[in-house]
Amino acid sequence: MAHIAETIGIERQGGAANDILARIKLWFLRRRVYNRTHAELSQLSTRELDDLGISRSMITRLAQEAAYKT
Repeated sequence: MAHIAETIGIERQGGAANDILARIKLWFLRRRVYNRTHAELSQLSTRELDDLGISRSMITRLAQEAAYKT
């Protein structure tokens, strides 16, 4: 019986570690989307942004929405 309790405890710890790793991976993936979106929009000229209906002051918010809104 003690062996089963130890095994369950290890599985729960592994589950928590996997959850933490999954959250870290998700954070890095979202940050990558944010950085890429921000960089691509920042490279556009003011004229190109105007054609898209975007002002330069909106770039940060749009990058955040692209990365963190689900």
